[in-house]
Amino acid sequence: MRLLENALESGKFGVTVEMAPPKGYDFSEQMEAAELLKGKVHGVNVTDMQSACLKATSLGLCIKLKEAGLEPIIQMTGRDRSRMAIMGEMLSAAAFGIDTMLALTGDHPVVGDCSQSKPVYDLDSVGILNMLSTMEATGMDCGGNEITGGAPSFYKGAVVTPVYEPQILQINKLRQKVDAGAQYIQTQGIFDLESMKRFMDAVDKANIKTHIMAGIIPLKAAGMAKYMNENVPGIAVPQDMIDKLAAAAAEGKEKGVKGLPSKLGIEMAAELIAKIKDEGICDGVHIMAIGAEKNVPAILEKAGLSI
Repeated sequence: MRLLENALESGKFGVTVEMAPPKGYDFSEQMEAAELLKGKVHGVNVTDMQSACLKATSLGLCIKLKEAGLEPIIQMTGRDRSRMAIMGEMLSAAAFGIDTMLALTGDHPVVGDCSQSKPVYDLDSVGILNMLSTMEATGMDCGGNEITGGAPSFYKGAVVTPVYEPQILQINKLRQKVDAGAQYIQTQGIFDLESMKRFMDAVDKANIKTHIMAGIIPLKAAGMAKYMNENVPGIAVPQDMIDKLAAAAAEGKEKGVKGLPSKLGIEMAAELIAKIKDEGICDGVHIMAIGAEKNVPAILEKAGLSI
């Protein structure tokens, strides 16, 4: 049984971390961070050209992580690939022992750094999940042809945005993803636990059964928080957090000390994680450190969390 699946299905608190491949082919920086994560997380979720920005593929870094002894989670978006290409990529992942995945529809290329690229969107996230679930159940590929050696099996995940209005649309989309085969769910970054609790209550009332992991984004500065509030759908950083980060920056400037906002962001992330676990709000956390994966062990230590 896969590490993340074993944790969630046995009632343990799941911990995953997000990592982006490089804009190039040198994986050394990612692998340095990976060494620090060994034994501390149930999976490393590798992004698939996040925000439609061109980078090495998720599969490439997943293979390197697997070879280094970590548990990679391959992300697969419908933006750049037909269903045939998606299935081929997943079969290749299975050949390297990569058996946990996350399905996404993917941001449109116009928002990224290769805007002339043509989108595919043959399948959205629900379509990807349905295709893989059908493959696993029938042993057939997307064209109805028998897969040599039998079909691989994946622990399948998807995403949801708790801070979204009207909420019923996210609940309905969540139901579609779970019905299509999603066994675990990662949320967009959350900062207000009361909003997360309301969302979890709505999931319970809708009688949707799945494992939900809260997205945690360690803030680095007040400007970062403001930018996300203004430009990232589903993100709502409370003003009091922004004020604390701004005050930390002012204190650092006055004392000639660098990095105080980032240090505070680590502490706030750790506090959120500890409360989520202690209050049993959901089944785990997914930490999106946005290039600062080396800080994740410190966050987990401050949160009193070990796998």
